Amino acid sequence: MDRRQVLGGLGAGALTVSLTGVPAFAQADWPARAMHIFIGFPAGSGADILGRYFTNKIAEISGKPVIVENRPGANSNIAANLVKNSKPDGYNLLFIASSNTAANPYLFKQPSFDATKDFVAAGTFAQIVFILVVKPDSPFNTIEDLVKHLKTKQQIRYGTTNQTAIMSTELFKTMTGTKGVNVGYRTAPDALPDVTNGTLDYMIMDGTFAAGQVRAGRLKPLAVTTAQRSASFPGVPTMAESGLKGYDFAPWWGVYFPKGTPDVIVKKMEGWLQQITKTEETSKFLESVGAIVNRDTAAEADKRLLMEIERMGPIIKAAGIEPQ
Repeated sequence: MDRRQVLGGLGAGALTVSLTGVPAFAQADWPARAMHIFIGFPAGSGADILGRYFTNKIAEISGKPVIVENRPGANSNIAANLVKNSKPDGYNLLFIASSNTAANPYLFKQPSFDATKDFVAAGTFAQIVFILVVKPDSPFNTIEDLVKHLKTKQQIRYGTTNQTAIMSTELFKTMTGTKGVNVGYRTAPDALPDVTNGTLDYMIMDGTFAAGQVRAGRLKPLAVTTAQRSASFPGVPTMAESGLKGYDFAPWWGVYFPKGTPDVIVKKMEGWLQQITKTEETSKFLESVGAIVNRDTAAEADKRLLMEIERMGPIIKAAGIEPQ
């Protein structure tokens, strides 16, 4: 074998390695082992309930284990940064809500990640309904009733568990001219006793958890935060219908890989998400947990995020939230 043949062989071999440093054969065989999906909320939370349904479906389709990594804290920044800094080989993914990805630029003076630059979207899978609830035996049946009461009460307490709840409640307070003390909880189940016994005057809660509590009669729903009524909460009006014109706050969930992940891997996950979200089983599950299907492709998810970032700025400003 002469020198040219040796060099030619080396050149051909080099073509089997992608620009990301992940061998082409490894991309084609992905996943060859367990995937780790990071969720920035604790086990048992609404986000965890939602995420585990989809991680189980991904495991079924891929034929490989999917390990859920619950890394709560810092408004999902901990989970996001773990994925951001991981090897872009397709084995570390992020499930995250738009209330984190789109709001971060406005909530932090020095955001630790930029969703438009540090991640690659594979698609979206759900939109979450949030709902304002009060104790089950509350005398208030409408938002108007509640607001009248809040304007006469000296000590108002409301609960929040996540970024969406904080922003949606601040928007509610701004639009109604009410105030109050925010009582923070780790999860919605932690907050439930204080809503049901009246320690909290009200709470805007993740519908993924609240749906079952409303059906069981442990919470009274007054309004949903979405622009349209939700099939998960039949008969419950929207905030806009309740007198808060223009109120619309419903985060959507997406799947992201770290920047540099090979396109063939991203496309495979995109196809799985499309397959999962098209089933009647998924639609029924999401309805049961206060959510609806959101079926964006990777490209559509990118466009949706850019629009959400633009929309989120005025909402946060109107709510009077200062960056930390």
